[in-house]
Amino acid sequence: MIRGGNATIYVSGMDRSVLFYTEVLGLGLAFRAGDHWASIDAGDGMVLGLHPAGAGSPVPGTAGAVTVGLGVDEPIEGVVSTLEGRGVVFHGSRAEAGGLRLAFFTDPDGNELYLAESGR
Repeated sequence: MIRGGNATIYVSGMDRSVLFYTEVLGLGLAFRAGDHWASIDAGDGMVLGLHPAGAGSPVPGTAGAVTVGLGVDEPIEGVVSTLEGRGVVFHGSRAEAGGLRLAFFTDPDGNELYLAESGR
């Protein structure tokens, strides 16, 4: 049902952030979609997703500016239904962005998480 994922980090400058994670920290750039998204390979299966901050997103460096995205390997509606049956409360509307379908929720401590289904 859930497979892999990434830690999404909201950033104020994509070029500056990509440079920091790749050139300064020496991590690999796995994928970049202009100023919309960059996937940083941190090794051992850890992926950092860089996303530009914008209206409605957390301010970089503040609570909520790092979220955990969990990929799903079946239709997101079914995964949401299963997790709701286990007590997970989803918030906001489902979103579609760049071929992804997203659903947002929090863990018991209020940490932001989301499910992501890639286009099939």
